[in-house]
Amino acid sequence: MTRRTASLLKGQKYSVRDILKWLWRAWRGNRLQAGLNAAIGLLSVVVSLAQVWAVQHAIEVAEGVAQGSLYVAVGFMAALILADFALHISSIWIKNILGIRAQNRMQQHMLDRILRSQWQGKESRHSGDVLNRLEFDVNNVVNFLTEVIPSTLSVAALFIGAFCYLFSMDRVLALITVAIIPVFIGLSKIYVGRMRHLTRQVRTSDSKVQSVLQETIQNRMLIKTLESDDHMVDRLEATQSELRQNVVKRTAFSVVSNLIVNFGFALGYLVAFLWAALRMSKGTLSFGGMTAFLQLVNKIQSPARSLTKLVPQFVSVFTAAERLMELEENPLEEQGDSIYMKSPCGIRFTDVTFSYAEQDADKTEQTADGSLVLNNLSFDFRPGSCTAVLGETGAGKTTLVRLILALMSPQQGKIEVYDDRHVQPVSPRLRCNLVYVPQGNTLLSGTIRENLRLGCLDATDEDMREALHDACADFVDELPKGLDTV
Repeated sequence: MTRRTASLLKGQKYSVRDILKWLWRAWRGNRLQAGLNAAIGLLSVVVSLAQVWAVQHAIEVAEGVAQGSLYVAVGFMAALILADFALHISSIWIKNILGIRAQNRMQQHMLDRILRSQWQGKESRHSGDVLNRLEFDVNNVVNFLTEVIPSTLSVAALFIGAFCYLFSMDRVLALITVAIIPVFIGLSKIYVGRMRHLTRQVRTSDSKVQSVLQETIQNRMLIKTLESDDHMVDRLEATQSELRQNVVKRTAFSVVSNLIVNFGFALGYLVAFLWAALRMSKGTLSFGGMTAFLQLVNKIQSPARSLTKLVPQFVSVFTAAERLMELEENPLEEQGDSIYMKSPCGIRFTDVTFSYAEQDADKTEQTADGSLVLNNLSFDFRPGSCTAVLGETGAGKTTLVRLILALMSPQQGKIEVYDDRHVQPVSPRLRCNLVYVPQGNTLLSGTIRENLRLGCLDATDEDMREALHDACADFVDELPKGLDTV
């Protein structure tokens, strides 16, 4: 490993061991698909090597070198071809059916982890970047765990099987063919760290492109109103240019590496062909034997070529795993059953002090000198009372609500919810006692019914119509599809 490679690996956020542990935990949930793919791969290896023997046997029967029926030999070849077709179809079925299940399962796990983590006052990553990770990085990891690793086992089995078969026919040729491969593989993979670094740059640039696209579409009306159409297109072009440059760098590096490997494979094939031709010219090898030689050399080089492609795939999945691990960095909120307080209940602040950390500063409620938003606040929102909190922008009104909802915790003091019998410190488990109406009008994709049920999953149509009436939205009943309007 070169000094440059070592420095690049050292600069990574997570160690290789941590990433491997994370991948192992992810793999445990996809063992069924991985096991089926591995089994099909190993059966394919058996069929592939049997085809080599079948072709050699059929040729030698036709030449009269071996005894047997030519029709039986060809029939055996046909049976092996059909078996190979069946295994290929099974592999496609498993990939498409179980593969999408595995991807959906990991996306659900990651989304659940994000939703249950503590809110830090300000999102540290653009939503477009998070979506990019949940889509492309999850797909990369799932494909590696369920497809690449099982195929690696079958490729290694094919390599060993073909080598043993060739070794039984000609030891010298088998050793020459294998000896050339590691030399060129080693030369081509010196800069593994460099490839990992380049892949990270490509994925980061790709996230930036998706972020620009998402916020442009999301704020289309504002952009049109401000006549900033050209500016947003230019901004997209700039991020795409950065992505293009990073892709070019990675491609150039990969091309040079693959060129070295392919040169080694081509040299090995020429050596094998020359060796077999010389033996055939001396009468020590039949035409069927030469055909088997070349097939076996190809079946040794083909898996070796596949194994060399594992290096960039490992680099890619390590980068994807790192990006997903970053989404799990925030600690989880307090988990458990909801705590229902007896109505009516009150909320009591006692010497509460709060300020946004510099890295998570909410600029709408952080003073210019970085002073406290709330300083030794004590107040009792008594049960059954109605309190209006007034103040200029940045005075701390929204912060007050966030603290009550336990989205954030104060640096000092305590906040409690109480009734006539119990007192509980605010926590996510107490949110069931609160009703929150955001400042903006927020609608998720789906029907009106689905949006209303976010507040109460078991709400009846009568409950929803009552809520719509209280919100002066009786017009919903006049819509053609009513509550089912999208």
